Amino acid sequence: MARKKAQTNHVHIIILSIASLLLFSIFLVQNSTTSRSKSGNNGFDEFGYNYTARTFNGSADGVDRNLDKTVWGDPAYANDKIKMTWSKAWDDARFNGKPWTCDAWEDNQWNGKFPDASGEIWHYRIVWVGPELKESSCWREGGSPIWDQFEVIFSQGTVGNEHFWDVHASPAGYGVF
Repeated sequence: MARKKAQTNHVHIIILSIASLLLFSIFLVQNSTTSRSKSGNNGFDEFGYNYTARTFNGSADGVDRNLDKTVWGDPAYANDKIKMTWSKAWDDARFNGKPWTCDAWEDNQWNGKFPDASGEIWHYRIVWVGPELKESSCWREGGSPIWDQFEVIFSQGTVGNEHFWDVHASPAGYGVF
């Protein structure tokens, strides 16, 4: 049983790492005409991003802005469906040079219950807390630090028909509390 638990924890670390890369990609995407249209095109691009609505809806393959049947070179999760949303505060800080605030949040919902997909389902919520992390007034009890200034406040999913709660902060909702 201990071996199964260790393997399960390893899978969660891999999944959280992939989600981390996914979220970090938002930081790396250049503010270009391809990624954020200034011409009035308010719909989804070919990858699944709609920056006007602050959402991504598509296959994981498109999240890295490279339609090559992989996610950063790894095909394991490329066929999973993802819906990401982010707050105006996240958008303002990331794309418009405004300061990060406790209102900056991001949400990922992964669905791998499709043919040739991972078979896993995961839901992550991440908020900005600042470099103080656990000492920040934005920090929520029960969360987990990520990327030096952010906190995972909610992480749960299903692997092999087993449900797991990795993180469940209190409160697990968005916005200043």
